[in-house]
Amino acid sequence: MLMITEQIVIPEAELEFQAIRAQGAGGQNVNKVSSAVHLRFDVAGSSLPDFLKTRLMERRDSRLTADGVLVIKAQRFRSQEKNRVDALDRLKEVVQAALVVQKARRPTRPTLGAKKKRIEKKKQRGQKKALRGKVSP
Repeated sequence: MLMITEQIVIPEAELEFQAIRAQGAGGQNVNKVSSAVHLRFDVAGSSLPDFLKTRLMERRDSRLTADGVLVIKAQRFRSQEKNRVDALDRLKEVVQAALVVQKARRPTRPTLGAKKKRIEKKKQRGQKKALRGKVSP
């Protein structure tokens, strides 16, 4: 079981692990040992609360397929077990990030003093540039 919060838990049965060969340098061993891990988590068919499912599905995450399956590839470490733990940690981070509600932005306007200051600076820059012209004899 993967504990997200005290109330939200992902059962081990909903997680699908697949051992694959890691990419990159590693010598002769890289072609023989499947140390990288693919973690597949079906968001749509999971036991997560509905509000959390919709938040996860609405996120623009390249790891999320059109079917609603979150695929995490872990290949940071040389051992398969460490990569498995890393994949679980990253899944936990993704779900916890979806739990955080963004604060609504309140649109603001510049103050009258800020507007006047901006116009005054523009005039000064314009005058400075006007003085750069050719000098007539």
